[in-house]
Amino acid sequence: MKIFSGIQPSGVVHIGNYLGAMKNWAKVQEEGNECIYCIVDYHAITVDYPAKEMPQRIIDAAKDVIASGVSPEKSTIFLQSDIKEHTELAWLLNTITSMGELNRMTQYKEKTEKHEQRVGLFDYPILMAADILIYKAEGVPVGEDQVQHVELARDLAKRFNSKFGQTFPEPKVIITEAKRIMSLSGEDKMSKSDPPHTYIALTDSPDVIRQKISAATTDDGKAAEISQGTKNLIFLLEQFAGEEIAKKYLEQRKAGTIKYSEMKPELAEAIIKELKPFQKKRAEISDDEIKRIFKEGAAKLQPIATKTINEVKEKMGLVI
Repeated sequence: MKIFSGIQPSGVVHIGNYLGAMKNWAKVQEEGNECIYCIVDYHAITVDYPAKEMPQRIIDAAKDVIASGVSPEKSTIFLQSDIKEHTELAWLLNTITSMGELNRMTQYKEKTEKHEQRVGLFDYPILMAADILIYKAEGVPVGEDQVQHVELARDLAKRFNSKFGQTFPEPKVIITEAKRIMSLSGEDKMSKSDPPHTYIALTDSPDVIRQKISAATTDDGKAAEISQGTKNLIFLLEQFAGEEIAKKYLEQRKAGTIKYSEMKPELAEAIIKELKPFQKKRAEISDDEIKRIFKEGAAKLQPIATKTINEVKEKMGLVI
């Protein structure tokens, strides 16, 4: 299966990104799929950002992807803005997309609660559809929050095919097992735009990880209803320490015998253990190596993007 997915170069990358996207990318790669993975810099500029920091953010995001297990030898890694056909196809797809479809996007509503309403944010799902369709991808590994966007890409592929003739496969969602990773505060999704104590960054030191987990929100261990914060920590235990250990603490919590002074250190050490090889590998990757990987990735994909956009324009009657 031809796979496409992307990640924004938004600065800090946390365990939510790791479990929800990058770890799954490596898994999908090892299943023998043809994988295309993108650093989506055009998506990252839909909200305010420090322009001077963006070049390093782009490089760091690629380092995170590779350190998570994605191999440039097995998968194609590239920078979105290096291939202009993404934005050209987005414009063409705009012409067959209704305002109502974009108005229904849950993530747009959530983001505009924190950011100014902007056309780029509103139109984000169309560019994401173009990212997927320009390579005629068949599968898209994403977290739960991006499923609605992939479904729109699927609808647009079907609509284009109906209007202009068979062109695109209808991409399927490949949902990660670790769906929605919650903040350590026990509220909302884990987000790098929230205070640092609410997330575990992939580059956090062992001492910082221990400190953050120690301060993570839980309930008193006795109430009939288990709090969201406690559920989240038990879920993270399942992801990093295994199902049996998570089950043990869940049963203790149900019985009212849980000791967070034991559970939290066990979770912290499990996270530290998994991130150790990631951090070691990441430190070994140079900026120049990432630039080379981007250049090679763009060179490999450019002919595919050019062929697709020419086909689309011809079918839309734009070639004379």
